[in-house]
Amino acid sequence: MKIMVIVAHPQLNESRANQALALELKKQGDILIRDLYQEYPDYNIDVQREQQLLLDYDRVVFQFPFYWYSCPPLLKKWFDDVLTYGWAFGPGGIHLKGKEFMVATTAGGTEKAYRSGGDNYYTISELLRPIERTLTRCNGTFLPAFVTYDANQATDEYLAREAKRYAEHVQTSLYALAH
Repeated sequence: MKIMVIVAHPQLNESRANQALALELKKQGDILIRDLYQEYPDYNIDVQREQQLLLDYDRVVFQFPFYWYSCPPLLKKWFDDVLTYGWAFGPGGIHLKGKEFMVATTAGGTEKAYRSGGDNYYTISELLRPIERTLTRCNGTFLPAFVTYDANQATDEYLAREAKRYAEHVQTSLYALAH
């Protein structure tokens, strides 16, 4: 299975959590890791290149910090620009059929804060539904998300454990993740 990870963090160099996750994946050797903010600092996304990359990979992981209950703005623009009508969805929009998609996110809050009745009122799964629906609307398969909670206060040891867990999660089979 060919896996591509699109990291979308506006200040990746300053993020202990997202750096730890990406660095662990780099050790795997067979996963393409891309830094969206490094590739498109001017926000001018090469749509044809991105669509070709989507065709070339079986599983696409979107890794980003979770803030303001969404993804960073460049990733939202990527969704808007790349997942076009007639290519990703709508008549003729069959190019992503059967592709596997996953979100990997870091949250500053605790896991308890992201549950019904918690500080954020909703679970991460509930808050990720717009992204999930975007990808399923494009005929993709949305896999269970990977979440590192309490990322702002995390120790190096905790981040190292989370990074290993992340690398395993990203490479786990569809069957094992969905059943």
